Amino acid sequence: MSSNQLRILVSGDVEGQFDQLFSRVNNIQKKSGTFDMLICVGEFFGEKNNEWEAYASGKSKVPLPVLLLGPSNSENVSHFKDVKGGELCHNVTYLGKKGIYTGSSGLQIAYLSGKESVIISDETSFNNVDISALTEPVKNDTKFKGVDILITSQWPKGVEKYGTAVEGFESESVGSEAIAQLSLALRPRYHFCGLEGVHYERQPYRNHKVLAEGARHVTRFIALAKVGNQKKSKYLYAFNVVPLCQMEQSELVSQPQDVTECPYKSKSFQGQQKDSMEQQFFYDMKSGGGEKRRQGEGGQDRQNKKHKPIPTGPCWFCLGSPEVEKHLVVSVGEQTYLALAKGGLVPDHILILPIGHYQSSVTAPDEVMNEIDKFKKALKKCFKKQGKAVVFFERNFKTQHLQIQAVPVPADSAQEVKDMFTECAEAEGIEINEIPVHSDIKQIVQMGVPYFYAELPLGEKMYCRIQASQKFPLQFGREVVASPGILNMPERVDWKVCSVSKAQEQTHAADFKTMFKKNSADDILAEDKFPSMQRVNT
Repeated sequence: MSSNQLRILVSGDVEGQFDQLFSRVNNIQKKSGTFDMLICVGEFFGEKNNEWEAYASGKSKVPLPVLLLGPSNSENVSHFKDVKGGELCHNVTYLGKKGIYTGSSGLQIAYLSGKESVIISDETSFNNVDISALTEPVKNDTKFKGVDILITSQWPKGVEKYGTAVEGFESESVGSEAIAQLSLALRPRYHFCGLEGVHYERQPYRNHKVLAEGARHVTRFIALAKVGNQKKSKYLYAFNVVPLCQMEQSELVSQPQDVTECPYKSKSFQGQQKDSMEQQFFYDMKSGGGEKRRQGEGGQDRQNKKHKPIPTGPCWFCLGSPEVEKHLVVSVGEQTYLALAKGGLVPDHILILPIGHYQSSVTAPDEVMNEIDKFKKALKKCFKKQGKAVVFFERNFKTQHLQIQAVPVPADSAQEVKDMFTECAEAEGIEINEIPVHSDIKQIVQMGVPYFYAELPLGEKMYCRIQASQKFPLQFGREVVASPGILNMPERVDWKVCSVSKAQEQTHAADFKTMFKKNSADDILAEDKFPSMQRVNT
């Protein structure tokens, strides 16, 4: 073990269960050796605190230095002598309401007590003024890398995004947007919180935009359950850490295999997204004319008269447009639909398209992208049962409506797909990069930037930023999939030479509907997961 390494324990809400906590800590130290400190998140005191007197008087010993947050419940305020922080008894220190604690080793711990309040800031709550007090000093500091540890009472809102879901729990209802912004600004290597009685260890997330920024360290988020909980959920977390200030840069920014995109978005970006969300609308296929209607408050529909996305000309893919060839449509959801590709490489070459007019995955709101992901999962399952894999690709260049192409390929060619993308890119003089598996294209590409993006059968993701001066081949995706190493049909690269009669298209559509319903829709797009999914009868 490095001489610079610190051994730290972190506990969830103690709520007066002092004997149980310190007994457990003693047992751990007997088996594993001494720890440098114990950090307590959530509520330290509870309804019954009769065990505390023995520790406050010195009769019972606290086995190691303890750092803790302040109260989130007004009933516990009386246990804290000074709101600014201080020692509660030997070895137990209340850090205070907010601040950054720096130990003699250089370890930095940022802390924020209480729950978010829109207006007031008192002993049990915080507001944006408190957040600013922590973020402003580092906002424009070019040398600031981050803090080692962030401890908060409350969860950050939306932390589960891109990570494993928490069974039976969502931070959207109890989490704090302000804490999410705090974590964005402080870039902690570890973030711990409590209060909700839930144990959750999220996959680490990155603190930089892939290809757009230099690599930074990752953040590991851990929520801990309450001490002595009946479910026996994990309430004590042990880890070793070398202070950030003592680490080599290459070691600090090393990216683990399961790293994901950052689940939070800055406030300025959220403002842009809000406008995009207001552009959302759906189509009633039963009306025949594809009437555009907007989802209103309280689940009621109303005409979408505000912020309606308008194509610059006739759009062949807006489902309400008279230009749409509806006999190619094979399945419709609330936000998106599936259609056979015109002049497809193979008869079951599919397009995933938003019902509304969005130009790319980057501009489409979250609910559209979430439904697209469900369709992708359904198509993967469907084609897998046929012994096939799927290549998905999108070209946001010289097109005004988002189209995600889904082309089934032989499963035994899946290993070749990445190599063929690389070879074809080199032949065309295109720079294409592999990006991390857990990347989100929205985190990598800025709005308005043209790009090509592909998701491959083995999980790889390929990205190409299309330069203004570049002559990017419009059929690049088809060229790769049609190459000898995959489908071996180079004569079908141009969709125009693959056109068939309307009668043949109708037959292909009917065949796909039958196959899709049989092989995927009944379990992947079940009513509880995709409530408005309907089959389209032409």
